[in-house]
Amino acid sequence: MKVDLPEKRYYAIGEVAKAFQVNTSLLRFWEKEFKEIQPKKKSSGIRKFTPKDVEVLELIYHLVKEKGMTIEGAKNYLRTNKNKAESKLALLKKLETIKTELERLRENL
Repeated sequence: MKVDLPEKRYYAIGEVAKAFQVNTSLLRFWEKEFKEIQPKKKSSGIRKFTPKDVEVLELIYHLVKEKGMTIEGAKNYLRTNKNKAESKLALLKKLETIKTELERLRENL
């Protein structure tokens, strides 16, 4: 999944949910389930996600939504293979970018 967010210091929960095409309630649920997600919270309770939080969310989205893991399976995987999972996700992003570029070139031929 390619997440299209502008470069900012903080993102509102609505922006992140829209980028992932999920409900805000799912992000709040994942925040409770995964200790790796720790958005900044204002005194009014408004969440502000950092770019690092978005990267972790991408990883969780990949494991749960794309690979079909359960929440517990994703937690265990992150606990034991976090570095491996992050490098795989980075590789998938690069491959997705290459695929997009190749498709654009094919259309121009």
